[in-house]
Amino acid sequence: MTKRPTAPGLSRRTALASLLATGGGVVGLSIAQAAEPGPQAPPRAPEGERKAEPNASHPSPADQPGATSHPVIRTQADALYRPTIHYTPEHGFMNDPNGLIHDGAVYHLYYQYDPFAPYAGRVHWGHATSPDLLSWEDQPIALSETPEGEAFTGCAVLDTQNTSGLFPAGKGGLVALYTRATPRKQTQFLAISDDQGKSFKDIAHNPVLDIGSNSFRDPKVIFHKPTGQWVMVVAKARLHQIAFYASIDLQHWTHTSDFGPSGLFGVDYECPNLIEIPIEGGGSRWVLFISVNPGGPTGGSITQYFVGSFDGSRFTPDDTVIGLTDFAKDAYALQCYENMPGGETVSIAWLGNWQYCQELPTQSWRGCMTLPRLMTLRHDSAGWLRLAQAPRGLETLREAPVPFTCQKLAAGASASVPLPLGAALELTLSVTVDQMTPDLPLGDKGRTGRFVIVFGNDLGENLTIGFDAFSGQLWIDRADLNGFKQPFFTGQFSTALNPDDRHFDVRIVLDACTLEVFANGGLSVGTALLFPANPLSFLKLEATGTGATIETLSFYRLKKVMPRETAL
Repeated sequence: MTKRPTAPGLSRRTALASLLATGGGVVGLSIAQAAEPGPQAPPRAPEGERKAEPNASHPSPADQPGATSHPVIRTQADALYRPTIHYTPEHGFMNDPNGLIHDGAVYHLYYQYDPFAPYAGRVHWGHATSPDLLSWEDQPIALSETPEGEAFTGCAVLDTQNTSGLFPAGKGGLVALYTRATPRKQTQFLAISDDQGKSFKDIAHNPVLDIGSNSFRDPKVIFHKPTGQWVMVVAKARLHQIAFYASIDLQHWTHTSDFGPSGLFGVDYECPNLIEIPIEGGGSRWVLFISVNPGGPTGGSITQYFVGSFDGSRFTPDDTVIGLTDFAKDAYALQCYENMPGGETVSIAWLGNWQYCQELPTQSWRGCMTLPRLMTLRHDSAGWLRLAQAPRGLETLREAPVPFTCQKLAAGASASVPLPLGAALELTLSVTVDQMTPDLPLGDKGRTGRFVIVFGNDLGENLTIGFDAFSGQLWIDRADLNGFKQPFFTGQFSTALNPDDRHFDVRIVLDACTLEVFANGGLSVGTALLFPANPLSFLKLEATGTGATIETLSFYRLKKVMPRETAL
């Protein structure tokens, strides 16, 4: 195996360039060979391992429930695959976002967290805060595992009027409603914060909602102004139902209706969110998000949504159509922010998939979040009302544009530019593929009339995002990246854009192991994890079969905002 430089004085940029020059692949690195001196020392799990896990389709590893039997070592892979603008935990395992809320001063991101090992289990609420949803500051754990169970997914609300009566007279505060989970029961708990959300304390008379089920979880609570009450949506996971409850004090809940079974078959329905979203051009509709695992069309985890109306008690879908928030594999457990300034509708999802999240090539940390996404509803070319998503505030991270000019590509031509090593990148393109002439040959294996965006290296690894003009479809292909192989880590994903339209637009964010693709004005979004064995070193644009006109092209390096050890 090629020996990689690990001298303390060697810069990460030099090390990254050296990896590329030598062809050394991160995948071949021995876990015992640490890029940083010595093993990492995360907190130790409590003594006495449990013999059973709470009921879910993503149990802890059977032989390692919540803790590893060997030291957790920080490797070069941990730095090289660590994003610079996406939130990741310093160590341990992170999955669902929880309690997304703006408290009037800062944004809170709580999340499902195993602080003891890079595996799911012993679930706590991790916590970070941000002034802008992009730069995050780590905070102490906000909710811990207790004898009553693990702290599963939930939400946070701002009880400004003290409707709960749990705060001093004349004051309000942050309230968390979440699931305590044991192998026997999943119940809804309430906790309050007296330190601006840094920590939560369970109230004495928990649980506030118990239906005697071990598959009843992930409450999301909103205040419904027209009826003047709090509304909870919570998953009856194995029944494929979302239950609706109402309350005037956050403590006593009355069942009002059930939604479903409806949508994908799947195994577990999880992490429901209910929010009113504006329609571009005027008006609004209610949208019910439901995460499904496993059972997504692309395999494993997926989030589906229904557009409809809500009267404070019952959600009624407009039609029998369901939408998916993503056409790739790695966006799950979407949660919407509460109390957004200006009434914006903003979400964050876990950038991962339960089919392989506990086997990724990083060793000291696993899990990351998507960028915050601004959500609207828009009528597509067929008249359907669909979710449109766009990264929120990303423009503020742009550094000087990377010089790259390309206005026209002839059939079979290409243009390329070197990639800045180790940095997050944003590429936006607006392209029209030429009309196919009658005498045009079919080309190699029928690759006719396609525009291809290639992020690659000289060792043959390529990530491609491509547009087939004559079928109106876009694809992501990560199969030629060699840093991680696993049966469920499928390589290709595709989505239909506008039929009979040779034009497409795309916005691509590439950040270490993360890819977010926003196409067709955000109506088609693809989120995928990426693990090249060697750094990607060039960007190439290709036209096959027929030429293409590039109306707009911008390429930016993005400023690092995460205070983590990365390749940059």
